[in-house]
Amino acid sequence: MAGAVAAGLLLTGCDAGGAAHRTSPVPVGTFALVGFGSCADLLAGLRAAANARVTAYGLGGATPVFAGGGPVPDAVAAGSGTNAGGPVAGRADAAGGTSADAASTPAYSGTNTAEPGVDEPDLVKTDGHRIVVISDGVLRVIDAASRKVTGSLPLGEQNGNGTGTGSIGGFDDIGYGSGGDAGLLLAGDRALVFTRTGGIDDITGPALLLVDLAGQPRIVGSYAIDGNLVDARQVGATVRVVVRSAPRINFPRLDNATDAQRLAANHAAIDKSGPADWLPGYAVTTGGKTTRGTVPCDAVSRPAEYSGSSMLTVLTFPLGTGSKGTGATGTAPTGTASLGTGNPVTVVADGTTVYSNGSSLYVAGDNRWRLMQPMIALPSGGPSVRPSPPQQRTELYQFDTAGTGRPGFVGAGSVPGYLINQYALSDWGGNLRVATTEGDSSAVYVLHRSGSALRTIGKVGGLGKGERIYAVRFDAGIGYVVTYRQTDPLYAVDLRDPAHPSLSGSLDIDGYSAYLHPIDGDRLIGVGQAAGPDGRIQGAAVSLFDVSNPAAPKRLTQYRVRYGHSTAEFDPHAFLYWPATGLLVLPMTTVNVGPLQKPRGPMPPVAKQTAGAVTLHVTANAIRALATGSVSHENQPISRSLVVDRTLWTVSANGLAAYDLSSLAAQAWLPY
Repeated sequence: MAGAVAAGLLLTGCDAGGAAHRTSPVPVGTFALVGFGSCADLLAGLRAAANARVTAYGLGGATPVFAGGGPVPDAVAAGSGTNAGGPVAGRADAAGGTSADAASTPAYSGTNTAEPGVDEPDLVKTDGHRIVVISDGVLRVIDAASRKVTGSLPLGEQNGNGTGTGSIGGFDDIGYGSGGDAGLLLAGDRALVFTRTGGIDDITGPALLLVDLAGQPRIVGSYAIDGNLVDARQVGATVRVVVRSAPRINFPRLDNATDAQRLAANHAAIDKSGPADWLPGYAVTTGGKTTRGTVPCDAVSRPAEYSGSSMLTVLTFPLGTGSKGTGATGTAPTGTASLGTGNPVTVVADGTTVYSNGSSLYVAGDNRWRLMQPMIALPSGGPSVRPSPPQQRTELYQFDTAGTGRPGFVGAGSVPGYLINQYALSDWGGNLRVATTEGDSSAVYVLHRSGSALRTIGKVGGLGKGERIYAVRFDAGIGYVVTYRQTDPLYAVDLRDPAHPSLSGSLDIDGYSAYLHPIDGDRLIGVGQAAGPDGRIQGAAVSLFDVSNPAAPKRLTQYRVRYGHSTAEFDPHAFLYWPATGLLVLPMTTVNVGPLQKPRGPMPPVAKQTAGAVTLHVTANAIRALATGSVSHENQPISRSLVVDRTLWTVSANGLAAYDLSSLAAQAWLPY
């Protein structure tokens, strides 16, 4: 991954010429935060960090920028998310925008998110009136009441002022939706669309498109920045975007040189680097005019004792709300028409996971690259050796996002091990709970900020020895952790006393849950795989757990789909639970491993696949298939489902389908 290894460089003391004094990583959890005194100090420190790590082949395992070529962008670390909530009507919706008054806005489901009120980018959004969906590089607006497409916008043919002058980039590296489509966020008549740029001067990184949805959708502004999109979060009409960028140093290609000569040339390239080679550049386009800028030196901070050459930048965009949209009609919006500079705040560090509870935003990097240390040649000329990897740990960076302006970088810390996803993080009562796997067991840590350091104040360890974490969910003062190798221990961890957490109870069953969803204070839905006594998986399993007594969790029931799997296991945005009726909708693909289809031509026979979504009913103690059992889009995988008023909508690469919420009778089909 581009820039990942570069982030592990030690930022150490250095003299004026940039010579590094190598030090060891600081002990876990002892971070502090400092700024750079000047641009010269920043440049000297970054050069020293790079010189301490560079090899004859570049910055460790990172993807360096060689002369004559650009960096290879890595894939987006997808945020995953979950259904924050249930029905929304006449209040700030799950997507963050303010909908119309309660009398005119029907109930609707928001994007499934980790925290209520904190929205996450996804390929479909609704405000109860319109549905906005992105598929195959085209944004479409659907009027939910009339069930008609009222507008479309080919994103790949637009530039920052919406005049259609060539491609603004593909969607290969976004990863929010099926097929690599972009993600979007919604606030009133404004949509913020995330794409990867390819045509704005020399900017190599994500492009954010501001789309006006009043009337026919049109792009009114764009923002591009060097780096890779990590993730984004929205509270109200304020969006925070996290970008990771790597240094852009032109290391020379010396095909016939020795390793010593290559290393010397790489050191020379680092020593010649200037601020523009390190600080992310950006371009803002509004009204046909493009303004360029660079993250300023005084916006950059670093951990006092440890850092790397990669940079994490948090951008802030106030979208405004505009007027209520009703499909193809709407008055002129009152929201912003420009994205501005993004008010960047930058940390010299690496990160791949974003979590926010609204008032705080955390960026975590587990530095798994450390386990792949470069080979070191022995001075005697003997065979190269690989040093023992250092202790793996997850580094955490906290930003204050309680307001709507530029966030403050307030604290940093670390814990041993690595995260599975954002659900392994939870800020509750001012304490950060973190679940990680290290070696052959897992643990839950409780951290509290003291000054600028996130310090561990409590720990429950020894979970799932010989196993790794498959799912985590925190619900108020209790944490639920699933580990797996052959059986699925579901652990309940009591975190109500943050300084003295304890293991309340556990449940061993065959198989595992990869996603956990609390549906009230007493029950959990688990989506994963069933397995036999030997641990071999047998197909999708949807479990209902009774956790009213954390000391003795119980599985009440389980619904199985033989040889099935659901994308909700690894992408919780695909999970829909509608508490008003107990409806549960999950994308499902099954493989018929019975008689194989007759082959056509010389190809061997293949098992038949069927795709669609299962429709289930969740009661107090059971999960049952509804009469229809499932819905399908001509055997196309269904990526998302949502509820607007009395209609269930499902989304696939082929189009949208509408069903009666009560009977699931088909009402409309809107093909792309």
